[in-house]
Parts: sequence; C-alpha cells; structure tokens
Amino acid sequence: MRVGITAEALNNNGSGIKTYSYYLIKKLNEIENLDICLIGYENDTTFPSLNKILISNPFSFISKLYLWHPYLTLKLNSKKYNLDIVHSLNTGPSFFKLNKQKYVITVHDLIPLVFPQTRPYRVFLIYKYLLPRTLRKADKIIAVSNSTKSDLIKFFNLPSEKIEVIYEAADERFKVLIDDDVRDIKQKYNLTFPFILYVSGLAPHKNLITLIKAFHKVKPKGIDHKLVITGKKRWKYKEIFDSIDALHLQDDVIFTGYVPDEDLPGLYNAADLFVYPSLYEGFGLPPLEAMACGCPVIVSNTSSLSEVVGDSGILFDPYDVEELADCILNVLKNIKFKEKMIKKGLSRAKLFSWEKCTKSTLCVYEEVYSALQKSS
Repeated sequence: MRVGITAEALNNNGSGIKTYSYYLIKKLNEIENLDICLIGYENDTTFPSLNKILISNPFSFISKLYLWHPYLTLKLNSKKYNLDIVHSLNTGPSFFKLNKQKYVITVHDLIPLVFPQTRPYRVFLIYKYLLPRTLRKADKIIAVSNSTKSDLIKFFNLPSEKIEVIYEAADERFKVLIDDDVRDIKQKYNLTFPFILYVSGLAPHKNLITLIKAFHKVKPKGIDHKLVITGKKRWKYKEIFDSIDALHLQDDVIFTGYVPDEDLPGLYNAADLFVYPSLYEGFGLPPLEAMACGCPVIVSNTSSLSEVVGDSGILFDPYDVEELADCILNVLKNIKFKEKMIKKGLSRAKLFSWEKCTKSTLCVYEEVYSALQKSS
C-alpha cells in the first residue's frame, strides 16, 4: 500500500497541524508494508529516508495555502505517481476528485465557520462554499475529536459513518523532568519568578483577554505569580496588548514569542499552573502536553477541551472572568488540591498516544484500500 501524504505543514513553525503531521508521519514510517511518500515537503533533513513527490508550489504566500490544493490535485491526476491513497493532513479544500487514488482528509477544526469574525472574509467563503465539495468527494474524513465530528455533521450534513474520530497525543518527551533541565529552561527565558503559563498563538478565539482580566483580579489576593504567554502573533491581537496597558500589567504579563518545540516540556514543568481559555479548539494539544508534564490545567468548557482533559483538570465558562479567577486561586492556594490535579493529569495523559493515533489511521487506510482493490 503506497500512501502519499501532503506534508506542507512541516514547512511552517508553531503550527498544531505541523505537530500532528510530524508525529503521524514519524510513526507511520515505522510500519512495515506501508510505503509513505511525502507531497509538498521542502525540507529533506527531517525524513530523509522517505520518498518525495517534488511538485513545487508556484503561488504567492497570500494565496498558496488555498490554491495549492486544487493545483496539487490537478498535478496528481495528470501524472502517474503510483499512489493508492492520498491523505491531506491540512483542512484545505482540494475541489477535485482524484482519478485513481482514494482520498482521505484530516479536519482539525472549523474555526472560520464557528467564529467567522476572527478570520478574513475570504477564508470564511472558502470554508463555506469550497471545503464542502472536498469533504463530499473524500472517501474518508478523519476528525481529531468528537466535537469536530459534530461540527462537520452540523455544518455540512455529512453522514456520521464517513467520519472517523482519531485523537492526537502528546509526544513522549512531554514528561516530568529533573530539576536541572527545568532550571536551564527558566534561565534561558529569564523566568526568575513563579508563573502561570499559556501556550498557543495570539488570536481572538483563544480568549486571552479573559485570562488577562482574571489574572488582574487574582494579583491583589496574595498571588505573586506572573503570567507567561507563549506563541506567535497571528491575527487581531492588538486588543490583547491594549487590555494589558489598561490594567497596568506591563510588568506582570510576559510574552516569549514563538517557543521551539524542544523547549516546551521545560516550560510546562516550570509553571505552577497552565490555563487555556480558548473559545474553540478542534482538539487542544497544549493542555494534554501540560498534564503529561505534571502541570495542573484549567481549560474552558467548550468544544473538544472537555474530551481532552476529562475530570483531570478544572473546566470553566470562558466568558466568566470571575469564575476563572476563582479557579486560579483555588489551585494556587490549595496545595493538596493541586497535587491531586497533577496526579490525575499524569494518568489522563497516558490515555492518549501517537501509537493509538497511527494504528487508527492505518485502519482508515486499510478500509479505503480494500474498497480500491474491489473496484479495480
């Protein structure tokens, strides 16, 4: 079975889809009798042993994400690459049905439809009018959570049996570290104080303003922590900095910018608390990574986050600043409760693994490959 995987997300930094792509490809490559071929991957150093389909992307940065997929489909249809299956790891519309290969697509989230005000209007139009065509033509859809599957059915009226839920996971390097490793990371980022951590990008649906307001409320109540926010500025982030200025928190909220993957385990270990106030997530990998590192987590009670955290973290209404402030105080001022959360989080994280994700993905491949064999 020869599978072509669109791996363009590996060319970017700081993307959840990049993390998913890397670990899934890594584990799939370990399976015997499965021939993996990467499509659209510009870097030969990460997976040097894998075959590459060298179809260059001719589009500009602005249009490349959405024009690349239909262009790629035309290329795959016009040349014989001897692929049985094409798996798109990005939720990009391809528009056209492949002539001879089975097509699988992973859908991570539907943010442009759930929160259209947080994305450019052109992205909303693509998701509303072009993505449905791709999903209807796909032979199988992988959703990264039951929440995402429900959204697919709600927005596109897709049959439930066409969608397979396959969870992501935290890599094995996300674990409790020795003190020396944690100290090195704190020194690298000049974190000489106790802190609350947030990991992800800066975007409206991440709901950082609620976190900042809640942090402002707990500061006068005997909390000497700072708030450390990691991640790249994505879109519409000016209000975040305006709220910090308005609340005079310039010295208490620390922005690290993008943090490379290899530093994240150390940051999770160094933090006293991880807070993820997002309004919507397709899966929500950072809370799982934090739990695996022994950091207690507080997450919003929306979308997929309750699936990830279960009863091992605290869930709160993301629109309620007072509730979040109370949750933060409860963890930081109650040592026994915090220790209980850490133990439950470590156990919860073990339920997710890339091995499970890979085996389930392989089952999807085998299902569509069997249909291919019967039709040929």
